[in-house]
Amino acid sequence: MKFRKYILPLLAIVVMTSCNSYTKVLKSASYDQKYEMAKQYYSRGQFNRASMLLNDVIQVLKGTDRGEESLYLLGMSNLNSRDYNAAAQFFNKYYTSYPKGIYTEEARYYSGMSYYKSTPEPKLDQSQTLVAIREFQEFIDQYPNSRFRQDAQQKIFELQDKLVEKEYLNAKLYYDLGTYFMNCYTGNNFQACIVTSENAIREYPYTPRREDFSYLILKSKFELAQQSVESKKKERYLNAVDEYYNFKTEFPESKRLKEAQSLYNKAVKLGYVKSSDEENQE
Repeated sequence: MKFRKYILPLLAIVVMTSCNSYTKVLKSASYDQKYEMAKQYYSRGQFNRASMLLNDVIQVLKGTDRGEESLYLLGMSNLNSRDYNAAAQFFNKYYTSYPKGIYTEEARYYSGMSYYKSTPEPKLDQSQTLVAIREFQEFIDQYPNSRFRQDAQQKIFELQDKLVEKEYLNAKLYYDLGTYFMNCYTGNNFQACIVTSENAIREYPYTPRREDFSYLILKSKFELAQQSVESKKKERYLNAVDEYYNFKTEFPESKRLKEAQSLYNKAVKLGYVKSSDEENQE
């Protein structure tokens, strides 16, 4: 208890002294002092303070060796304090201003990391995700032997998975909407689901979502056939059955085969397509 009695006031004094020292440097110190103090704060992990001081000196030190380092440290300070947009801005400025600088490789990599860490969840706009992929890809192209290469490549895969998930959510939304807000004979939402899913498979052929997209295409084609005017039903049911056979061939162990079979059986029962036994007899 006695220890706590003395240690808490002592800690308060230390904190107040530290704050006073920081404020004094921020307000009245020379640019050289601010620069050196910023590096000390950075080494201690006090990134917000380092960032404030570096922002004060960055323009004055521009064009000097210290200017190059201060710009890089400013990017790292913002990255570590989770101000990712500011970090990306400073890293971009660094590798643009110093294309052959001491920290250009790192700035390129951490630019990608800054965008990577600011990407939103899949259901939101993925513009930032595309920028992050571009930054990492440009880094890999420029530094193919970098120690960061493997991590950058892994981050690209993760970001691509996020784009795939966004496309899957879009495709599923189209399917769930069905004929909502549409004339029941047009099936436009089902067509949109098919196009979205086919584009995703074409762009990301090895995605783990491939079966999910394929099944959405299968179901949408059967729904589209069912909602069609009579003159188009036979053609669209035949197209849906072709999709059924493709799905069955590509995913022979799928848990969805039973439901897929029922869609096929319904088309046969309606008389728009022949059963496999009837086709074999012919």
